[in-house]
Amino acid sequence: MREEFLMSTLEIKDLHVSAGGKPILKGINLTIKSGEVHALMGPNGSGKSTLSHVIAGDSGYEIVKGDILLDNKSILKMSPDERAKAGLFLAFQHPIEIPGVNLGSLLFTLYKSRHPDAKAVQFHKDLAEYLQKTGVTHAFTERSLNVGLSGGEKKRVEILQMLMLKPKVAIMDETDSGLDIDSLKAIANAINSLRSPEFSALVITHYNRILEYLKPDFVHVLMDGKIAMSGGPNLPGELESKGYSWLNEAVVNG
Repeated sequence: MREEFLMSTLEIKDLHVSAGGKPILKGINLTIKSGEVHALMGPNGSGKSTLSHVIAGDSGYEIVKGDILLDNKSILKMSPDERAKAGLFLAFQHPIEIPGVNLGSLLFTLYKSRHPDAKAVQFHKDLAEYLQKTGVTHAFTERSLNVGLSGGEKKRVEILQMLMLKPKVAIMDETDSGLDIDSLKAIANAINSLRSPEFSALVITHYNRILEYLKPDFVHVLMDGKIAMSGGPNLPGELESKGYSWLNEAVVNG
């Protein structure tokens, strides 16, 4: 069953963010149009995870200046729940365990939020398809959310939730970290299955390996709270072979 969405755009405008009085993001400008997949790379401490949490609505950060727009509407005053309902999805770097929350019931709730008139038989048909795409076994749907799962299994379950929601914009914070090759391929294939004119994503990563499967349209490098360089799908390979010191020299030399 397919849910129709209007074309959407996520726009980050001159975003300055601090935490505990310390500046972290120092003027981010980034536009992600519907149908596009962008990758964000950068060294540790550059502000990548901060950006993902601010987009999702984490109240632990101070917006000093700038704005975040979804479909030309500011989301800064929206709660995380309101942002999710508007079409944003955040895949966490470290998905948490939630005892007592049954995964199967959660998935059905997510599905009904997008398909309120759908029957249970259609849900189970789509669930079977999504389980196969992510490599998650049906037995997991009878367990509490993420409880007792390995890191890779938790991330597969998170992508399973994304498939159920079919968000307008997915923000993926180092979803590939700590994954074995089978989990990496399964997650990349599941993300690719969502690619369409109605879906866009910002994939935050340290490494090129998941990008080899995703083949992003644009790649950006965040350094010291600013986007230092943007390029195409060949940029991650250059970074892996030359390191971020090469980027510093390239920026200095123009």
